[in-house]
Amino acid sequence: MKVGIYFDLRNPPPWQQSWSRVYGFALEMCEEADRLGLDSVWFSEHHGFEDGYLPQPLTMAAAAAARTRLIRLGTAVIPAPLHAAPEIAEQAALVDLISDGRLDLGLGTGYRVPEYRLYGADLAKRYTTTDQRVREIRGLWAESLVTPGPVQDPLPIWLGYQGPQGARRAGRLGTGLLSLNPALLTPYREGLAESGYDVAVGRMQGSFTTFVTEDPDGDWPVVRKHLAYQWDSYRRYMVEGTDQPLPRPIDPEKWRETGLSATGVGQFLYGTPQDVADAIKAYVAGLPVEGVFLWASLAGMPEDMVARQVQLIAGKLRALLADV
Repeated sequence: MKVGIYFDLRNPPPWQQSWSRVYGFALEMCEEADRLGLDSVWFSEHHGFEDGYLPQPLTMAAAAAARTRLIRLGTAVIPAPLHAAPEIAEQAALVDLISDGRLDLGLGTGYRVPEYRLYGADLAKRYTTTDQRVREIRGLWAESLVTPGPVQDPLPIWLGYQGPQGARRAGRLGTGLLSLNPALLTPYREGLAESGYDVAVGRMQGSFTTFVTEDPDGDWPVVRKHLAYQWDSYRRYMVEGTDQPLPRPIDPEKWRETGLSATGVGQFLYGTPQDVADAIKAYVAGLPVEGVFLWASLAGMPEDMVARQVQLIAGKLRALLADV
């Protein structure tokens, strides 16, 4: 199993620092991950977050491509309906050229009402539009309608569809499935078969919200604050612009009391490299998993903790997952 890390470039108000430093440090960690032999680094996309969540992952991937040599670069995910197909196709091709063929293009629907309003896109048609973007991007590359084209032929496209209907759609399009949910394997393979693909070519990849440490008790007071901020902000922004009530803040201590470090709760994995490796193995058993990627930083976490975790993921966790 390939192992990577994941960045969202948040700069939360409680721990705000220079934006140049936020981006500069993330690029340093990409270089370190490359030097240490990690397999991938991924970037996500959102718009209008109070903490400045990364809005342009392909721009960030291009910067990382210029400062690394071997590590693959992924987007998880670009909300495809917010962008025109030629824009995605051109930017992705440039990242693939700069990196000499190291891009994995992850696309998804997005879900936030304010983001769709900002871009003038139709939330109700997000799945059909995303499917169409995949077809359009492939056609633009195949017919050389955007130039220059990517190095990889074909450039890997992944769909971050999380429900069974979405998994079937990813299968029908013959893309990778950017999810590790075991419940999605059957509909994904059914979709592959419906379009005439060999189900054996199906592949899955995805992320875990994680913090890997050799001192779970000592690091927990800091981790819990950043984790609570990150999850509360996701839950708040998920309902923003809708008539749904704001969710109540989470209580990380309850997770800690219910065996968080050993098994993970709500797909948050916390513990030693062995703890996290065991939890990942148990969760993905039986899936055609190509790789996993883990959060490098939880919402403004101190740099020394981020660097230490990246080193543990590369130096210990990756080896423990090598035989999966």
